[in-house]
Amino acid sequence: MGAAAAQAVTAALPGTAPPPLAEPRPLGEPRTWPRDFTDRLTAPLPGVRALARIAREGKLRPAPETLEQIQQLPFEPGPMPDAVPSTIALTWVGHASWVIRIGGLTVLTDPVWSRKILGTPARVTPVGVRWEDLPPVDAVVISHNHYDHLDAPTLKRLPRDVPLLLPAGVGTWARRRGFMQVTDLDWWEAVELAGPGGPVRFDFVPAHHWSKRTLTDTCRSLWGGWVLTAPDGRRIHFAGDTGYGHWFEEIGRRYRDIDLVLVPIGAYDPRWMLRPVHTDPEEAVRACQDLGARILVPMHWSTFLLSAEPPLEPLHRIRAAWAATGRPRSDLWDLPVGASRVLEES
Repeated sequence: MGAAAAQAVTAALPGTAPPPLAEPRPLGEPRTWPRDFTDRLTAPLPGVRALARIAREGKLRPAPETLEQIQQLPFEPGPMPDAVPSTIALTWVGHASWVIRIGGLTVLTDPVWSRKILGTPARVTPVGVRWEDLPPVDAVVISHNHYDHLDAPTLKRLPRDVPLLLPAGVGTWARRRGFMQVTDLDWWEAVELAGPGGPVRFDFVPAHHWSKRTLTDTCRSLWGGWVLTAPDGRRIHFAGDTGYGHWFEEIGRRYRDIDLVLVPIGAYDPRWMLRPVHTDPEEAVRACQDLGARILVPMHWSTFLLSAEPPLEPLHRIRAAWAATGRPRSDLWDLPVGASRVLEES
């Protein structure tokens, strides 16, 4: 077990107070990382038998008779809201890609503007925001190095001086591609970026997932999510790509009063294979409750068809699961691709 994981286990013992948040680290700090992060896995990776079973069953794409639902996937592009330093706003580009406006900064999460990525069918809904309509980008956060989250063709379109905030071990990949402001972090570490409204804090937090980009680099870099804290203390948790598990409760203990959680609700079928790494809609609602977050923002569906559930099923199930909690319908931001929402100031 790594030091960060051991710290979390100790902190989560009943009756113990959460540890104080880490002091922000220097931007662009050179780091030395372990050879791999397999000790951070919370479930075994699929072995040869699992891969043979999935090949035999052929259940990694929706059934052909459900594909007509693609025409009904919600897509409502519109202008992004005006953003002043006090604004917190989200615009869904699709999949796990968001334009976040916070503290006067424009932040991209896991930006994928490509029509197709390696190993997947082409996207089934267009990109929600045209690249030429983006405001100047102040930072990019990446959850992990899978191709549908770390998209080299999209990153190549960015200025090389844009700050990239990355999981531990991904910094070398970015520097080789000419990026000059690269910071990679371990779990529970943080940096701050100056904004017109004051410093915006970015904390890298755990997730139930894994990493791999080539045949020889399984778990050689870390994976996780991000907690973004505005100068006025409002918080967004971008959960990245994750299964359901204990980390949500621990993140909620450490980062109180999360306003928005962006959490996956797609790519979950078959459950015997995907449960450890992808939350289904009901688990996404549980994760929101574990975090103590007020507003749930579903993502990671309606863009790339990566698994066997029918295209519209995640939307129907998240609405039903949310309704079952009795929480206000207005606190489920089930946005269409391309749509925006502003968090009202409290």
